[in-house]
Amino acid sequence: MSAHGALVGPDGRLLRAFRRTAAAHPGLDGPAHVLCDVGDIGVAVPVLLVALVVAARLGRRAALPRWWLVPAAAALVMALLPVVVTVVKSAVDRPAPGRVHPDPAYGYFPSGHTATSAVGYGLAVLVLWPFLRRTAVRAVVAAGTALLLPAVGAALVWCDYHWPLDVLGSWCLAVSLLSAVGAARTLPGAAPDPVSCSSGSPGSGRRARGRATSG
Repeated sequence: MSAHGALVGPDGRLLRAFRRTAAAHPGLDGPAHVLCDVGDIGVAVPVLLVALVVAARLGRRAALPRWWLVPAAAALVMALLPVVVTVVKSAVDRPAPGRVHPDPAYGYFPSGHTATSAVGYGLAVLVLWPFLRRTAVRAVVAAGTALLLPAVGAALVWCDYHWPLDVLGSWCLAVSLLSAVGAARTLPGAAPDPVSCSSGSPGSGRRARGRATSG
């Protein structure tokens, strides 16, 4: 499974293309390694923890009945991620980039750094998104995340830490995990509705509707 299949050939060709490009542009190795570090658990997890604390405080301040639900779901998903990645690595037992024989102590599919960055930063955006009221802020956050996550994955291949399919597999895993937290956000009382989120402060739309009803 780790050395054969329809995608192994294209995966190898893409890996060799990355290697040729990296050899022709050695000056980009430094930035690439920095991007790899962005996917480290010691960077992504603290960023996520800050986002969870901020989202919980904003949700509680907005008097959401289930203000704790989305931060708790995100924390659970992030805690489960290393377990899922480890189990899949052991099951697939893929060799290091460009090699045929697996490493007896380590599997390469899926990429742990890619999964950590995609899930960690993706969850941070997901839990904070309902509280980002300005369109410009949302645009910057969305664009920044859309650029950062592919850059981390490409850097891991550039630095010869992973096959391209290792990165792609982690992105697929991240989508499934982020979807679970996204589903929790749709439950009543778990996140502010669009009306309250577009107003001056979280919950102000709800208070305005209450005053109109009482009047």
